Amino acid sequence: MFSSKKSNGKASYSTTTLIAKGTVIRGDLSFTGAIYLEGRIEGTLRAEGDDACLTLSDQGAIVGEIHAPRVVLNGQVKGDVHASERLELAEAARIEGDIYYKVLEMAAGAQINGKMVHQAEAPKRLPAPGVANANAAGAEPA
Repeated sequence: MFSSKKSNGKASYSTTTLIAKGTVIRGDLSFTGAIYLEGRIEGTLRAEGDDACLTLSDQGAIVGEIHAPRVVLNGQVKGDVHASERLELAEAARIEGDIYYKVLEMAAGAQINGKMVHQAEAPKRLPAPGVANANAAGAEPA
């Protein structure tokens, strides 16, 4: 059912953690893989690894910061959201805090009370001018 392979450009995960409705976690939480939150977390959520995903259901709530590559929100967040790859805001998303994103998808009805800050990709390093010219002339690099 869950695998680490990508199909149709969307990642699916071999490990998914469910935090059920009615569950309250007080304290910071670090996770890998995917986490699906229907309950409430009061603390910072921090993904470890570049392939992690946080999904917040329409019944879920987070009071604290979020740091993850991929974030899908459809519930209530009071705190800043840092999505280093992709942020999706569904129609029931209510954010009180600043959002930092590379790619943003926002449905009609989603609300943000804070700043929206686009995080551009880091510029690619160019070779040193002498190396580029030597390679172009057919010389072997040193």
